[in-house]
Amino acid sequence: MESTLYTGGALYAPAEPKATALLVQDGRIAWLGPDADAPKADVTVDLGGALVTPAFVDAHVHATDTGLVLGGLDLSAAASAGELLDAVALYATTQPSDGLVMGHGWDESKWPAQVPPTAADLDRVAGGRRVYLTQASVHSALASTALLQAAPRATQEPGFSDTGWVREEAHHAVREVALGSISTAQREHAQRTALRRAAQLGIGALHECGGPGTSNEADFTGLLALAGPEHGLPEVYGWWGELMAAAKAKELGAVGAGGDLYADGALGSRTAYLREPFLGGGGCGFSYVSADQARDHILDCHAHGTQGGFHAIGDAALHDVLEGLAGAAKVLGLDAVRQARHRVEHAELVDKAMIAAFVELNLTASMQPAFDRLWGGPRQMYAQRLGVTRSMESNPMGAMHGVGVLLAFGSDSPVTPLDPWGSVRAAVSHFNPAHRMALRSAFASHTKGAWRSIHRDSEGVLAKGAPATFAVWQTPAGVTGGLPNLVSTNPEERGPDDPTPLPRALRTVVRGVTVFKE
Repeated sequence: MESTLYTGGALYAPAEPKATALLVQDGRIAWLGPDADAPKADVTVDLGGALVTPAFVDAHVHATDTGLVLGGLDLSAAASAGELLDAVALYATTQPSDGLVMGHGWDESKWPAQVPPTAADLDRVAGGRRVYLTQASVHSALASTALLQAAPRATQEPGFSDTGWVREEAHHAVREVALGSISTAQREHAQRTALRRAAQLGIGALHECGGPGTSNEADFTGLLALAGPEHGLPEVYGWWGELMAAAKAKELGAVGAGGDLYADGALGSRTAYLREPFLGGGGCGFSYVSADQARDHILDCHAHGTQGGFHAIGDAALHDVLEGLAGAAKVLGLDAVRQARHRVEHAELVDKAMIAAFVELNLTASMQPAFDRLWGGPRQMYAQRLGVTRSMESNPMGAMHGVGVLLAFGSDSPVTPLDPWGSVRAAVSHFNPAHRMALRSAFASHTKGAWRSIHRDSEGVLAKGAPATFAVWQTPAGVTGGLPNLVSTNPEERGPDDPTPLPRALRTVVRGVTVFKE
């Protein structure tokens, strides 16, 4: 591989503060320092003063769903049931009469009347086509009559409703049929679309969260085979979320048996498992994994030499997961559990005792700062579901980081869009000032922290000998302390609607290979 010298930049390399250039050779950073000391190379790239940082890692993604949304029916802007139906009607005209109308992102919590359309409404506007529309959390969906009839098992499962709004296992049954309607060519196109979009945003690697009820084995292994700089795309590291299936996870090429291994559901669909009931109905949600099952799953992971983890959002679900991990530590020894760096996805309703357990067990919290931006605070969905007090205590990233919990940031795309700098800004601008993070810490959680969560401790930095995985940025709001300015200097403008322009990727390099160039 020819050597490439990148010169004339501003490098975010705290160990080499005077560095303005770096040399890439054989996929690694062979040298970095001032332009005047730069060695010769086969190719020289003038950075024109642009900022160079480690590339982002999105630690929780669903690539196929992301690609389908990017190339299909995005319902996130629908402000009412009527607007949703208008969007479905228009999109349906572009699909064959026997095709599937698949959309995502509707969020009834933001509507004046928080009642979604029925299956009959979807039948009417979609001309009888199969319709599958995931709610923003992807833990429930609207289905047309034709799709419900194609998934007869759903009628016998918990969470079924003939209104067409399906949750829990009924949703998984309907989702299996909907995803089964996508051809291999459509799936690969969607995956490429998602990975190319990630590259355009300075994301060099993603953690795919697959498993039963989320995707299928062909989707998972197909994505792993498709990705990587050898194909001109970002890397993908997979997590397979199936209980007591560590052997299968390894066979599928996963880095761990976790990710979306559901201990509960989501707050938006009222399926997260809570200690205190949801406001306005829904009880305390649903538990899918007991403490004993969590313990046995972690023991299975250790028996097969792989990491484990769980999706856990509600405080009751988190309690059971942490009890299970503590139980595994009693069998294996605390050091063995700590060395494994098992993961918990989301970890939204965490109290001080749980944070202490994260520290003791050396768990990674794979979190999504955009959740707070979109649904946190005193007036959005969390407040509607939980009340203001619990809403303001959710997603306590700053408190967790402050006591040493390893954080790995991601988007859960398409639940929230691929948007790494937006996620960093959300962590810095948490609705609760007590849970805000410093910019450097938030950036590290979206880069080095995500690498560390899969035991790649040397990655996510610009340093001699490190993999040459980095991004080059235009920074319209300027740079302070080596990183872009992301928040307004006017305190009244800070928050979800901060007008400060975010950086734009000019180039993304993965192990020395340019996977995106503007």
